[in-house]
Amino acid sequence: MKAFKTLILTAALVCGGMMTTQAQILGGAQKIVYVDSEYIMENIPEYGDAQEELNSLSTKWQNEVKAIYDKVSEMYNKYQTEMLLLSEDQKRAREQAIIDKEQEAKNLQMQYFGSEGQLYQKRNELVQPIQEKVYTAMKEVAQTRNYAFILDLASGTSVLYANEKNDVSDEVLDQLGNVMQTVRREDRRKANTGNVGGTTGGTSKTSKSGNTVKPGKSKN
Repeated sequence: MKAFKTLILTAALVCGGMMTTQAQILGGAQKIVYVDSEYIMENIPEYGDAQEELNSLSTKWQNEVKAIYDKVSEMYNKYQTEMLLLSEDQKRAREQAIIDKEQEAKNLQMQYFGSEGQLYQKRNELVQPIQEKVYTAMKEVAQTRNYAFILDLASGTSVLYANEKNDVSDEVLDQLGNVMQTVRREDRRKANTGNVGGTTGGTSKTSKSGNTVKPGKSKN
């Protein structure tokens, strides 16, 4: 969520600058509101599907790396057991083989989980388009409602008090419903009452994985 929170803060600054100029022209009163980015993402089935795919890939790749590290341990234990029976040349060859196998595991781990690795690239491929749609929806809500700033309650920024009437998370989700599937407002307001399959925007299908969607936190 860190990248998404950065996106939210950027949206707040951009929308704030645009709305300040508009207020100066129109002389209208402006308002600071907030969203809960975690709540928003929880109510986007496509984001849940993306997280499932990323978790599945992560588990698969972790197992591949672990299998090589297990082989390293096996080779080392066997070497320890047979070391006294080996010549110096054999010892060096076995030690080098262990080092090479361990390096293979490290290289694969970096390939999958490095800062520019395949998991990072896959996350960008799946999540970034969703983030961009959320940003666009926030900007449209801010422009329509003349909001000066949209803060993110989930960003870790110190918010000492937040009145629920200033929470526009549902407005953003409703706006998103015009371009992608989101959990229906009446369903997302139900807290921990079981699985919910209703979506808005696009077709009335559930998420592409076939799973129904649990509602987010209560907004009542």
